[in-house]
Amino acid sequence: MKFSAVVSALLVASAAAFAPATSERASTSLNMDRRAAMGAIAAAGVVALPQMASADGAVSAATIQRAKFRFGSRIASLKSAVASGDFAAVADEKNAFVLFNSGVYPRVKDKDRKAEAIAGTNAIFAAIRAKDKGALKKAYDEYIKSNEIVDYDNLDPSKGQGFSSDYDYRVRTPQAAIYVR
Repeated sequence: MKFSAVVSALLVASAAAFAPATSERASTSLNMDRRAAMGAIAAAGVVALPQMASADGAVSAATIQRAKFRFGSRIASLKSAVASGDFAAVADEKNAFVLFNSGVYPRVKDKDRKAEAIAGTNAIFAAIRAKDKGALKKAYDEYIKSNEIVDYDNLDPSKGQGFSSDYDYRVRTPQAAIYVR
């Protein structure tokens, strides 16, 4: 869209540059009335303004599923670290919790579930700061249950195919199995 607008503008500008000169005198600021001057200033102001950002947010069931898989599997893989009380390993995956919360609950209608997920994340990291293994295990288990996070097992290639191209979000994960005869 922007590319075609730029190409059109360039074509119009080049056509205007090579058009034959008109016989009437070009308008200058000295022979303009106020209305024409304000119109020229407004037109220049509109052109000078930066283009408005028109991102759609890209929220769809596919992006939510991708976030749930990518960051949910990282969170689920912390189960052994939580059981052993490895606070550093859980703290190293803080970004997975943050990205899970924002990626799985991006819509306004998910505001309450997102608030619950953030409260669960805060409970986990409060337990880490307190170095309380029991509180960490309890908060982690509640977070896993309330957000319906599952640990994706390795996919057996003889039983099915996990992805079909390098652009799939499961590439280079345990779910990335391709059936080959």
